[in-house]
Amino acid sequence: MIPDLANPLSLFDVKGKVAIITGASGAFGALAAEVLAAAGAKLVLTAGKAKELEDIAAKCRKIGSEVEPINKRPDSEADCESIVEAATRRFGRVDILVVASGKNDVSKIVEMAPERFLDVMDANVTQSWLMARAAGKQMLAQGEGGKIVLMSSARGLLGHPAGYTAYCASKAAIDGITRALGCEWGPTGITVNAIAPTVFRSPLTAWMFADDEKAKATRAGFLSRVPKGRLGEPEDLAGPLLFLASRASDFYTGHTLYADGGYTAG
Repeated sequence: MIPDLANPLSLFDVKGKVAIITGASGAFGALAAEVLAAAGAKLVLTAGKAKELEDIAAKCRKIGSEVEPINKRPDSEADCESIVEAATRRFGRVDILVVASGKNDVSKIVEMAPERFLDVMDANVTQSWLMARAAGKQMLAQGEGGKIVLMSSARGLLGHPAGYTAYCASKAAIDGITRALGCEWGPTGITVNAIAPTVFRSPLTAWMFADDEKAKATRAGFLSRVPKGRLGEPEDLAGPLLFLASRASDFYTGHTLYADGGYTAG
């Protein structure tokens, strides 16, 4: 029997791997931090909100992970390079990058100033590109491959009538970067994939899970298009993340994985 098939769980082993997570104080970033910490990875956590960053760093240390918190957003080439340098200074290498930082700004196009559109594109697209570039250079220098996981959305594939031109454009761009880098770095052992959720439980979406009339009406309309018949929970993203961050996904690259209960299938 092929060795890995004799112990298939070993394919998901990230123990001792060094993972950078940007946006670690946000809903998906914090989830990624806890999942990888529990799986035994060493973490470099970055975020602009100092208290929230220290909170998630403390939680991951309690789980048992070694953690290097960096109170910084990936706002520029210099910032991204310094994040990677801090990771290599503390842990000697970089094996995994999870870009969980980003933003949304909902507005009808005629009411949105170009600066607001560009701000969303910078936060979601340019900063993801810069972090992938910085981490990728380190992974290429190490010569042992690596795992890059970007944050997309079902909105990268589907439009929305409520004023999502900036967000939809930015996530479609993430899908494009994922495909292009998957091709560019395919021979190197670096895989580049994206997770694309639909609505899942977080502080920003908590109102949709409530029992008031507005929440019920919104939820009913949305769920009419979700074959699984429910909204997403954090654990629905944990499995896909661990898959894309581990050897289990070595033959998967340039792929956008829709964690959406079938929403984009119909």
